[in-house]
Amino acid sequence: MSARGSDDRAGAAHSTPADARRQWRSLRELSPQPAAPAESPRHDQVGAAGDLARREVLQLAGASLALAGLGACTRQPPETILPYASSPESIVPGKPLFFATAMPFASGALGILVESHMGRPTKIEGNPDHPSSLGAADVFAQAAVLGLCDPERSKAILHRGSISTWRSFTDAIGTAISGQRPRQGAGLRILSETVISPALADALARLLRDFPLARWHAYEPVTRDHERAGARLAFGRDVSVLPRLERARVVLSLGADFLGGPGGVRNAKAFSATRRVREDARAMSRLYALESSPSITGAMADHRLALRPAELARLAGSLARELGLAVPWPESAEHREWVRAAAEDLRSAGTAALVLAGIAEPPAVHALAHAMNAALGAAGSTVDYLEPISAGSEGAAGAGEEASALRGLVDEMNAGVVDLLVVLGANPVYCAPADLAFASAYRKVRRTVHLGLYADETAALSTWHVPEAHFLESWGDARAADGTVSIVQPLIAPLYGGRTALEIVSAMAGEPGLSAYELVRAFWRRRRGDEGFEAFWRRSLHDGLVAGTAFEPLALEVGELKELPAAPEPGGLAFVFRPDPSVWDGRFANNAWLQECPRPLTKITWENALLVAPATAARLDLEDGDVVELAGPPGSGLGGVRGAVLRLPGHAEECITLPLGYGRSMPGKLADGLGFDAYRLRTAQSPWIAHDLRLAKTGERREPATTQEHHRMEGRDPVRVGRPADLREAGGPEPELRSLFPSWEYPGHAWGMVIDLTTCTGCNACVVACQAENNVPVVGREEVRAGREMHWIRVDRYFEGEAESPRTYFQPVPCMHCETAPCEVVCPVAATVHDSEGLNQMVYNRCVGTRYCSNNCPYKVRRFNFLNYGNHDDVPV
Repeated sequence: MSARGSDDRAGAAHSTPADARRQWRSLRELSPQPAAPAESPRHDQVGAAGDLARREVLQLAGASLALAGLGACTRQPPETILPYASSPESIVPGKPLFFATAMPFASGALGILVESHMGRPTKIEGNPDHPSSLGAADVFAQAAVLGLCDPERSKAILHRGSISTWRSFTDAIGTAISGQRPRQGAGLRILSETVISPALADALARLLRDFPLARWHAYEPVTRDHERAGARLAFGRDVSVLPRLERARVVLSLGADFLGGPGGVRNAKAFSATRRVREDARAMSRLYALESSPSITGAMADHRLALRPAELARLAGSLARELGLAVPWPESAEHREWVRAAAEDLRSAGTAALVLAGIAEPPAVHALAHAMNAALGAAGSTVDYLEPISAGSEGAAGAGEEASALRGLVDEMNAGVVDLLVVLGANPVYCAPADLAFASAYRKVRRTVHLGLYADETAALSTWHVPEAHFLESWGDARAADGTVSIVQPLIAPLYGGRTALEIVSAMAGEPGLSAYELVRAFWRRRRGDEGFEAFWRRSLHDGLVAGTAFEPLALEVGELKELPAAPEPGGLAFVFRPDPSVWDGRFANNAWLQECPRPLTKITWENALLVAPATAARLDLEDGDVVELAGPPGSGLGGVRGAVLRLPGHAEECITLPLGYGRSMPGKLADGLGFDAYRLRTAQSPWIAHDLRLAKTGERREPATTQEHHRMEGRDPVRVGRPADLREAGGPEPELRSLFPSWEYPGHAWGMVIDLTTCTGCNACVVACQAENNVPVVGREEVRAGREMHWIRVDRYFEGEAESPRTYFQPVPCMHCETAPCEVVCPVAATVHDSEGLNQMVYNRCVGTRYCSNNCPYKVRRFNFLNYGNHDDVPV
């Protein structure tokens, strides 16, 4: 697709602001009416994971079919449709427009281009001009269109569970705010997710100036607390770390999954550029990885060690000492040869070396990573230190840790100090650390307001709930990882009358009539001035970024590490918490595409599982599918969690991974009861690791829905591993290729595609992108277990070597379009045929369902829709 249109008419790629406003106005009356709530599904109690009936899966996945135009994302006007008196020049039936916008994340906004057909967003790709995406998109962005069209999104403003109106809400919030003025906001508290919007941060700051005794707290379950504390140990202040992997030749990862999760797109693009071997570039970068829980970054490593968290920290100290740093920790004798080799490689690379620490690692490891980068001369070369991209809560950038701020808020709620608590987008009743007992404290607040995409766990306990506008239907702005700001512009009118956090804060400030569009424009007009503002605004919308907003690197020096905390002790069995690769911290739990997307390494779908090393599982007498119960010490308030076990080669021994984001109760029927809730075992003091949990077998079984063993070509692994030297030694002439199938002549085009397995990270973005592009249906957990998933692309994962420390290989298997396709010669009705350009095609209206094509396919890319998952009767309208 084109990435750029002309300056005077950008509809071929990015829409002009006039086009966007015309579509915005024309779609205001096309929002669908709230649908009647569906009955909650029944689910079993084993592992707190439920199974949806087939019809329920079809109903909930109907949003996917709606994208094809069957139900559509918007409803047609109920009145007679009249033709345009003057048709908009940019809207041509069948011709898409592309709009530049951004997908906000706590780690930084992802710049994207969204394809729109007749005012309906249908497909998302990366914006090649944006520094965070460079033309690529991750699995979350690819699935965002389905999240927009989710029929279970919140559809109405609720007051104590009853439907209300925006006017009633603004009157109520205005009255509550007026009551705070004599007290200067002493009883007003605001709780948000990480704020990367300059306009929203400015609105919150102005509100706090009007109410100097009010407080704003920010909390993310995937918290940066350790990263902040580590930066203060090293630099005396908080910073954002921006790796420049395109310049790195030797990389050391200390538990940093920099290729995965939100924010991984830019890093993956940069890292892959250093891994491609060409005639003019035969040298590859090298990656060393230390990690406890396997990740796609570790899977890509040339040299990897699986270590318990305490051992990882101690080995980081050994590496720092090997590089000449004075580390006030005892010398570790473990893995000495590995440490020496890695340190020597880093030292040889010098300014082309890079050390990164993961957000779950303790502050001391982050400080050591900064110190090693300084010793190697990497700062300013392979890593830049920037101002934090997030606006600081409590009035100061980077002030305080999120968990401690949340604890302070809970203490105030319990003490009766808080009269009005406004929650912007967050869901703390579900994801706050269990030891804070947030739900109990929340009930004690007189007035509570919740803004969210779903009527979730926090909404159920709130006085007021306001539906939140999806980023594809709202105006706003957001910073990328390097500080670059994008204007977030809508692709469609709000489907369910959603509002933005900016509008809520504006209503609190006494301006409930201003739209998000007016508020964002007003903010940037104040910053840029009136002169030339319209040209600036149009260019920013067209390009998808505000020119000149990237942060300049900071010149910082690492202080002495004398105050480094003591090295962590190994302790007993360690439990580590990690965000799920698909549903992340739980915010995507109701997205069917992401639920059914096999996780990159476990290949599990529709639930989470306790991940454990094979050796540790043997010691604990655990097999795949064994249901265990986890609990904290007596009186801790932690526990009562049941989940199934899944053994994972390459996992650190004496360590168990608990993926976050599951065990939901109210995000929507699709995610209700799936998996176990790891947040119930998490504490504010130690959000990433627990040592004092008790594990007990229950005697129950729950087989995980994994896909790795599906379509295995009669058990043959299609992965063969060899080195260039082995290929050279093999030598000799190529054997004559003989085939039972007729050859094809290509007088014109001949199509082909090559996948560079050296750079494939197995991130699954292609799997969900294909699902979005082709409306591939989801089938649900039980049908996945039966091997009936419908994905047209899959990414197999294979291990080589010992289970304790295997090499990992990813094998993408797309639609092959074979030149000599065995499905063609066996089809009795010629439903699968070869065209003149070398493509293997399927004529669906000829197919009679013999399934010979599937049986005869060596790659198993043919799928058969066994149960008519695209039944139009089940599409919500």
